Amino acid sequence: MANNNLSLRSLLEKEKLNGINFLDWFRNLRIILKQERKEYVIEEPVPDEPVANTPRADKDKFKKHLDDMLDVSCLMLATMSPELQKQHEDMNAYNMIQNLKEIYEGQARQERYETFKALFQCKMSEGSLVGAHVIKMTGYIQTLEKLEFPLKDELATDVILQSLLDSLKPFVLNFNMNEINNSLP
Repeated sequence: MANNNLSLRSLLEKEKLNGINFLDWFRNLRIILKQERKEYVIEEPVPDEPVANTPRADKDKFKKHLDDMLDVSCLMLATMSPELQKQHEDMNAYNMIQNLKEIYEGQARQERYETFKALFQCKMSEGSLVGAHVIKMTGYIQTLEKLEFPLKDELATDVILQSLLDSLKPFVLNFNMNEINNSLP
């Protein structure tokens, strides 16, 4: 297990957060934390310290949260540029992520815009296979979901159908007339 942790952590060490790669860095951080079962530390603020008569299990849970938060905070700081380290060295992991999201919100907005633009301008070319085209379009839709801008299944399906070649219009008409309801996959 330790080897897995080290090899996954090398993802972050290879490309430190430098200000223009937040989304990629954050995606890799989430992968690592998910594997280590510590993702909750960046999603939940630190709970209040238990009072003296709190059950032992709750005190242990609080201590585990603090220990995991320290591990994650150190990992995050170690994989940032020196300038970002200085700005965040006195924050815990949850507060660091909140601050970084605020700073780089514009970057995420731009990536969503680019994905939308590609999605709605994408028209199947003559040489494309239908399956490959649908997979490409589904990838765009999933990217939007990851960027916290999900499309409802009906809209996503309509976008894909509208992107198909004119020669597939009979299929699209049949699809719509028979009210076929399929998920994207």
